[in-house]
Amino acid sequence: MTMTEGQRVGKHRAGWRPDRLREQREAHGLTLERAGERLRQVAEQAKLRGIPAANPQTLWQHEQGEVYPGPHYRRAYCLLYRATEPDLGFRSALPGEETSFKLTPMDDRLTGAHVLAVERAVHSIAPGSEEADHVALQQRIIDAWKRRHTGGDPHRPVLILVGGYAGSGKTELARFFVQLTGWPLLDKDPLTRPLVEKLLVALGGDPNDRHTDLYRTQVRPVEYDCLMQSAMANIRCGISTVLSAPFIAEMTDPAWMQRLANRAASMGVDVFPVWVRCDEESMREYITFRSAARDAWKLQRWEEYMATIDLKLRPAVPHLVVDNQLGTAVSLADQARQAMGAMYA
Repeated sequence: MTMTEGQRVGKHRAGWRPDRLREQREAHGLTLERAGERLRQVAEQAKLRGIPAANPQTLWQHEQGEVYPGPHYRRAYCLLYRATEPDLGFRSALPGEETSFKLTPMDDRLTGAHVLAVERAVHSIAPGSEEADHVALQQRIIDAWKRRHTGGDPHRPVLILVGGYAGSGKTELARFFVQLTGWPLLDKDPLTRPLVEKLLVALGGDPNDRHTDLYRTQVRPVEYDCLMQSAMANIRCGISTVLSAPFIAEMTDPAWMQRLANRAASMGVDVFPVWVRCDEESMREYITFRSAARDAWKLQRWEEYMATIDLKLRPAVPHLVVDNQLGTAVSLADQARQAMGAMYA
């Protein structure tokens, strides 16, 4: 019998303890059927794709260690049981994760569990260089979240650049910032993809090309120009804005970043570069899962693609960093969203 990708990965996943998933289900008093129903509900509420069935057989395979759950199943399990991936036995804990934060039950409105969950997720933003003021951005996000329903934010507007390699989780984290603050999100791919694809075809190329000189020299500059002009239109109006794009060349170019900072400062806007760090296995898993046509070349030539990137790469300017290795930061964001859902229900 041919094993699925999930089975091949799962059988060799370090620290995987499928028995813990069964223990959690039984501790919550759920049958496999009921757990599947709840899992679908949680996934729908969190707008997670990729959980079409969550039937008893699939859950049983997860609990028996026959199939390792994919990324969106793991996120849904963490939300359902209000636990982290190490708590549920999906992997070994990273340093510092052993003392995992426990969310108060969602119907408890008096202890401020939603505030604690949000603050813990936002505190995953760390300094990536000595000059970077991570506390300033944390405070801006928290203040904007707390003031969304009470009349405004007293700070200067900000422009947040969330960058990182494909599959690092930057879009999920950018969306989380937006959900907290109410600031608009400009995501490069949906914003520019129709233009990029038509331009590539007009130039005699492949609409899904993201790796040739044609894309890099003639199309990519236009793509980023569109993104940054859209951002400038917002900040000219004093609107804080979150950008999501790889920003590989941009964040590693001190001159480009300085020009942006100077231009923003002339409008009374602060710029915060945020780099999302991730590991190779997690990036490949997310890229495989999203099944985007533009990723086909990467997946077909994975080793060749990895040879072109440096996982130790960091921006050449003062910046902040979010560590999303093994999906840790995205998981924290999921649980904060869940806690906010309890608050606003």
